[in-house]
Amino acid sequence: MRTLYLECCSGISGDMTVAALLDLGGDRDGLLAMLEGMPLQGFHVEIGQTEKCGMAACDFDVILDEQPHEHRHLAGIYKIIENTDTSIRVKRLAKRMFEIVAEAEAKAHKVPVEDVHFHEVGAVDSIVDIMSAAYLIESLKIDRAVVSELHEGSGQVRCRHGILPVPVPAVVNIVQEWGLALRLTETEGEMITPTGAAIAAALCEYGGKMPEGKPQGKLLRMGAGAGKKDFPHANVLRMMLFEEKTNTDRETGQETAWEAAGDGDLWMLETNIDDCTGEMLGYVSEILLEAGARDAFFTPIYMKKNRPAYMLSVMCGGVQRECMESLIFRHTTTIGIRRYRVMRSALERWADTADTSYGTVKIKRIVRPDGICSMPEYESIREICARTGEGFSKVYETVRNEVEQTLKGEGTTWRSD
Repeated sequence: MRTLYLECCSGISGDMTVAALLDLGGDRDGLLAMLEGMPLQGFHVEIGQTEKCGMAACDFDVILDEQPHEHRHLAGIYKIIENTDTSIRVKRLAKRMFEIVAEAEAKAHKVPVEDVHFHEVGAVDSIVDIMSAAYLIESLKIDRAVVSELHEGSGQVRCRHGILPVPVPAVVNIVQEWGLALRLTETEGEMITPTGAAIAAALCEYGGKMPEGKPQGKLLRMGAGAGKKDFPHANVLRMMLFEEKTNTDRETGQETAWEAAGDGDLWMLETNIDDCTGEMLGYVSEILLEAGARDAFFTPIYMKKNRPAYMLSVMCGGVQRECMESLIFRHTTTIGIRRYRVMRSALERWADTADTSYGTVKIKRIVRPDGICSMPEYESIREICARTGEGFSKVYETVRNEVEQTLKGEGTTWRSD
């Protein structure tokens, strides 16, 4: 499991996030190609290297041809995102970030979300920052993200609404709504922008915040993104990419990330819903699984007055329970969630890869009572079908047969059930 850790000792902003992800090894060429094809005019980006208090860091800058005067609503920003040539996951994450900002601004100004006029966050540079951050996160194939406490400065900041105290209302609302840890410092100036806070909140849906989910494992890379201001300390956002194991180590028997996340402390969350659209239910199921739910499914039921409805059931680890409940309340109409502890018996399993005529594919190895079996992962089969145009059944059977022969040579047993 690839875990992204954000160390926000100097706050967080959109440009710092993009710079850190680039320094971490995000797909620079792919990012530039996406930005060039966006239905958004009047900007170009510059990527370089700089130093902050002697610390090397990547610098990402959006250069505007002229100061934009257009005030955008959320629907207009969504239209730009939808018409950008990129993956569904990138679009979904970018929309989520803007949605979080919109909700915070709506609360600050006491207006409906759809009536929020985006100024700084709706400007071209912030749209570019959020789209870039979402694209780079996807390019790095992040499985979960962990966000440290956010350090904020003091004093005041000038914006289009006038002079506001630090942290600004939108940041306060995001931090409060998402339960992010906040540390106020004596450093003069704004260290957390609404865009940065929204990115941190959105990433918490992919794993958690400190200290519940401290990453443990092999450190693959580290990246640093520079902020535009100079403080007595290094104004950088540092990111670390960890490789965490997701099963008990077969040789040492040590507890690993899967167990640490609560595999022995599982909860079942349930709620009955009779007034959500099918689109709503499909969406919440997707984001719950993406955020780390062990399982999420619907059961058709009848509620009072014989109303057809669905019961949403979500199984998750103990440290994920609050996050899962927050997502359910946020994205459905329910006003109550039942919860109870569950126990399960689980076979030992681990991720692996196998070489086939289609290239390297991901498989899952499972220790059953009668030996080790392996199963090809759905996403690998799906990717091959999309790339070759061949049918799912044909690709699956070919991969299965080739892996079976490989496993026979290793003295293991194939089982497809």
